[in-house]
This record gives sequence, structure tokens and C-alpha cells, in this order.
Amino acid sequence: MISDFSAAIFLAALIAIILFFIWSFKVKRLQLIHKYYLMLAGSYGLCVIALLGMKLTPRDNVTALMFWDAWTNTMGALMPVFCLCIALIFVKGWEQMPKKSMLLFLIPVITILVVWTNPLHHLHYKVFSTIKSEIVFGPYIAVTGIYSWLCQLVSLLLMINFALHNKSRLYLLQCLMFSLGCLCPLTVSIVATVTSRLSITATPLSFMVPIVLNGIAIYQLHILDIRPIAMQHVLDWISDCYLLLSDKGVVISYNKPFEKILASGYGIAESRYLSDCVKKEDVYKKTAIYNLITAISSSREACSAISYEQAVTIDTGEGTRKNYYVVDVTPLYIKEILSGFVVIFKDVTQLKKSMQQLQDSQARMMEQERLASLGQMIGGLAHNLKTPIMSISGCISAVESLVEECRDSLEDPEVTPEDYREIYREMEDWFEKVKESSSYMSDIITAIKGQAASVNTNVDVTFTTEELIKRSMLLMRHELMSSGCRVVTEIEGDQVYAIRGDINNLVQVLNNLLSNAVYSQKQMGGGDIIVGVRKDGEYLKLFVKDTGPGISGRVKERLFKEMVTSKGTHGTGLGLYISDAVVRGKFGGTMWVEDNPAGGAVVGVSIPLSEVQEEKTGKNKGDNEEG
Repeated sequence: MISDFSAAIFLAALIAIILFFIWSFKVKRLQLIHKYYLMLAGSYGLCVIALLGMKLTPRDNVTALMFWDAWTNTMGALMPVFCLCIALIFVKGWEQMPKKSMLLFLIPVITILVVWTNPLHHLHYKVFSTIKSEIVFGPYIAVTGIYSWLCQLVSLLLMINFALHNKSRLYLLQCLMFSLGCLCPLTVSIVATVTSRLSITATPLSFMVPIVLNGIAIYQLHILDIRPIAMQHVLDWISDCYLLLSDKGVVISYNKPFEKILASGYGIAESRYLSDCVKKEDVYKKTAIYNLITAISSSREACSAISYEQAVTIDTGEGTRKNYYVVDVTPLYIKEILSGFVVIFKDVTQLKKSMQQLQDSQARMMEQERLASLGQMIGGLAHNLKTPIMSISGCISAVESLVEECRDSLEDPEVTPEDYREIYREMEDWFEKVKESSSYMSDIITAIKGQAASVNTNVDVTFTTEELIKRSMLLMRHELMSSGCRVVTEIEGDQVYAIRGDINNLVQVLNNLLSNAVYSQKQMGGGDIIVGVRKDGEYLKLFVKDTGPGISGRVKERLFKEMVTSKGTHGTGLGLYISDAVVRGKFGGTMWVEDNPAGGAVVGVSIPLSEVQEEKTGKNKGDNEEG
């Protein structure tokens, strides 16, 4: 049983833990390591309560004794794991425990279940007794003991390994505290297992050692607190140059990069005035130290931080190189009294090189994009001039036929002057069509020139969908007639939509869609092509619908990309690519394609309603244009 002396120690420990908890709750913010230490201390406090309960319980009250013993074993199963968690947090620097670390508590949870249900299976105790020699343990005690030893051993090894790789005096002291704390209960537990000489309270008493030592390490030595860490050791490892000055300009300390780059060249040393390191030629040349002194004076007068850029020439032994630094001069105030200055030289040499490389790369990319845009413009010009040229060619062929007819009829007495007048009128009609196509070609060239002059030029004019369709129909009339196709307009309601922008740009797009539809429809022997306008959500949709053979899925996925066509050898792949670029760049819209349920395809343009105005008109739905 528990001796009076052990009970007194446990009572004192319990009081200390309670007082410690009261003090800890006054701390507004606790780090993760503090929280786990509180769990460790709290578990030990509960264990102590159970031990004192056993002390006060009569020996003949076996049920109560078994309850207190089960409570003791519950806390005993958790404490080694809490020690391991503290060690992991210290070594790994965790601010939050990973979810997988919760698996460490799997065995303790099973142990707790086994202990409290022992009368059902006797896996923990085969025979329970208040006399140590009469206790007969069950098979599960080996699992509990081995896991407890393993947790303490791993904690010990983690601390030793960390100490070997971190030679800081403070770290060594912290690791020593932790290591002793882990070693003590581990040793006592092993000895208590192999021998019966130790008291039953030996193991619970041994856990007081890690509670005390870990508490000293955490709260007295400030584990994971940057303030007590050997700052010089840390600063020596950073690449930036660090300098600490007093308010009088006396050098207090600096790190190794500063010593290597600046201190050695200027004779800067601790306890020396920085101004004494500036020579007359340095003042004339306005070198790094002279500029630093000037910045410190400015910071002192402004009572705020000063930043500037400084180039430093470094002697490498094989020559010199120039490094670039951003220098931050920050005044230090203690109780609103200026106490010194912190100076940090941030090396931005690589950043400057990267920025220069980026600028060079951007320049090359811009040149490549300019050449690519020029190529696309030329390709677009050629593609969009194809239709009016074909129209002019058709008109010339028609005129040639009329000329030939006129020549053959010169000696025909049955041909009247009225017949010649009819031929002349027909010629005039064809010449008018040539003028229209020529005008359209001129508009295209003007538009291309405008794009070349300024890609981002905004045209603050509007045109109606009605004007757009009419102009496209006029330019496409010859192609429609020769293919046996007819255009049917399908306009939603009685609305006319006014679109902001240059009409010539969208005429190019619509003509391209109509030309593609004519090509598809010709394969079916001609027929109706629908040009539709409808509002869909936040967009105005302009579409061309045909009943041709349709577009394969493979082509459809890449339809608006360069050099992708559904015309085989009869297409260049530029038309829809350029059209998509025009729609995106000039109208902020997109192009789309879908299957026509009646067969064929529907290709359209979606323009944001922010670029569209609605106007009333008397035009009826379903108006037709004969081709």
C-alpha cells in the first residue's frame, strides 16, 4: 500500500499542480507545447488523486480500490504518450499536431477500455490485490508496459539526436532537461518490472521528475520562444547582412555576412563608432558606409524606418563583382526613448538579374507576338479578301458573258435597241456589285490597318443586328446564288439590338460563318441557312444554322484553334480562328458550336449584354432573304 511519506509527497504535488493550473489559465495565449504539458500535468494530478483515494480507502473495500486502481492505470497509459508528443513538438517545431499523430493514442485508448472492463475478461489483472506480492497480471499488461517504455525511449532518442545536431547551449540545456525527464520513469519502470524490491508507488513517483524538468524547460528556458535563443547563431546563418548600432552610432554587433562583405573592407568592429570607418575618399565617392550614416541621420530625424538601394563592389580574389542590396534602417525605441538602430542589407542581386532576364524575355516574346500578330493579320486579310475577290471574279465572268452576247448579236437583225439597253442595265448591275465588293475590300484593309496601328483602340459607335445581317447578305449574294442556298432570318421577338463597336469586324465574322454554312449546305444540294439572333441570359447570341453533314466531334473540340478546319483540303483553318480572336478582342465575347437537331451544325457568337442596346422595330419574325 501507499506509505504516509509517499502520500505526503503526492499531496504536495497535487497542490502544486492545482496552483500551476490557476496560474496558467491567466495566460491569454498558450502554444501547443504548453497545452500538451498541461495535459501531462493534469493527467498526473488525476493520477495523484486516485492514489490518495486508494490511501484513504479501507483495504476490505475491494470494489473502491479497484476503481481507484483503474483510474490510476488510465492516467498512467496517457502520460508516456503526452511526453512523446512534447518531444515531437520540440524537435519538429509543430504549431499544430498532424492528424496522423493521433494514432499514438490508439494503444492508450485500448488500455483504458481493457482496464475498466477487466472483471469481464481478466486481461489486465488475473488476481487483484492491495499487496504487491499477491497481484497476478494478465497477458495485456505486456502490451501496456512495452508501449509505455517505447514512448519514453523514443522521446529520449529524439532529444539526444536533436542535441547532437544543434549545439546551441540553450538547446543542449533544454534537451538535457527533457532527456533526464524521460530517463527517470523509464529506468524506474523497467527496474520495478524485473524486481519486486521497489515500492508500488515507485513508478508514479518517478513521473514527478519529467513533470518538474519539462516544466523548467518549457517555462523557465522558454522552449520554442525566439527571444532566449542564441540570436547570433541564428543571424549568422541568414544571407542578409545584419548590423546593430547604439543610438550614438556605436557598433554593437553584426553577423558573418556583414563581416565578410562590409566590415572587413571598412575596418568595422564592435564597440567602434561607425563614423570613424568613413574615410575622406569615401565621402567623395559616397560609398556604402557613407550612405548608411546619412540614412541613419535621416531615420533619427524622421523617427521612422528608412529604405534605400545600395550597390556594393565585392573583391572575390579573382576579380570584383557588384552586388545590390535594399538597406532597411529601423530605429529601436524602448519606452519611447531611442536606444539604437537595426540595419539589414537585403541581397537583391539575383532578383535584379531575374528581373533583367524577365525584361529581356518579355521583349523577345513581344517581338514574337508582334510577328505572329502580323502573320495572323496577313492571313486574316487574305482569308477575308477571298470572298469579295471571288464575287468580283464572278461579276467579271458575267460581264464577259454579256459582252460576248452583245458581240454575237451585232449582226442579228432581230436584236432591238431595247435588248441592248437590257444588256447594258445588267452590266451596270454587275459593275455595281463590283463596286460593293471593292468597297468591302477597302473596309477590310482599313480595319486591318487600324488593328496594326492600335490593337486596343475602342470604337465608340454602334450598329444594329439588322444592318449587320443586311451587309453580310449583300456581300454574300453571289455565293448564295451560285450555291442554290437561301438565308432565313430568325430574330427573337420584335427587338433590334444595337451592338457597340465597328461593324466591319463583325461582318467579317458573320461572312465567315455564312461561307462555312454555304459550303456545308452545297453538299446537300443547297437549301435554307438560318441566321438567328436571340437573347440568352447575360449574352446576345448571333448564330448561323445549316442542315449539312455536320462537324465531327474531333474537329469540334479544336474548331476555333489555328489551322483546324472541317473542310479538309478546301479550308485553311484560319477563318474561325481569326473570327474567335476578333470576337474576344473587339467585343469581349466568345464563339461556340453545337449540333443542329435537324442535322448539320449551329455556329454562333455570344456578346455580353453590356455591349448591347435594345431597340423596338416593326420587323416580323421569319423574314427571308432569297439567295
